[in-house]
Amino acid sequence: MPALRRYLAAGLLIWVPLGVTILIIKFLVDVMDQTLLLLPVAVRPETLLGHRIPGLGVVFTIVVVLVSGMIVTNLFGRQLLLWGEQLLNRIPLVRTIYTSAKKITETIFSGSGKSFRKVVMVEYPRREMWTLAFMTGDGIGEVEAHTGESMVHVFIPTTPNPTSGFVLMVPRKDVIELSMSTDDGLRMILSAGVVSPENKKIALPDAETIRP
Repeated sequence: MPALRRYLAAGLLIWVPLGVTILIIKFLVDVMDQTLLLLPVAVRPETLLGHRIPGLGVVFTIVVVLVSGMIVTNLFGRQLLLWGEQLLNRIPLVRTIYTSAKKITETIFSGSGKSFRKVVMVEYPRREMWTLAFMTGDGIGEVEAHTGESMVHVFIPTTPNPTSGFVLMVPRKDVIELSMSTDDGLRMILSAGVVSPENKKIALPDAETIRP
């Protein structure tokens, strides 16, 4: 029986991560395949070939993104984009969603690598209870004017879905920066703490440097 349990555990260690990976990839491919519905019925693969080709939506999505990028890199394309954005900005709800999505996208793909600057620890939801968070920016002047101290923005993801979470404005002195990478931090959050980064010998600050 001990040997049977060991073999079962070894098999699960192989198939569970592989199965999760396959399910996620299949979900993404299925979502991208839905983009083919934007095409007229007469030119869809099911109409032309008589059957559906899984994954063709991925190719279609990549082609659309590349062509769009080529168009907006010239003067005429930029003008078209400007007109389109002006039209969207006239629609109240659409304007809010589009502007927010655009700013997030520009931050992520800006090349500055500062969308998630550092992995930090903050006391949340109460004192002496710590959680992992990602520093996303510095406090703006109005916030710091009201608080009277230097502030930072931190994002606290939820487990196991890190795309949702909470944005907090925290005094800089109450944030402890960690040496782990953002990838290690995300893995730790996704696994609910089961997967932790490798132990590293670091010099811990004195208690007086953590607390003012």
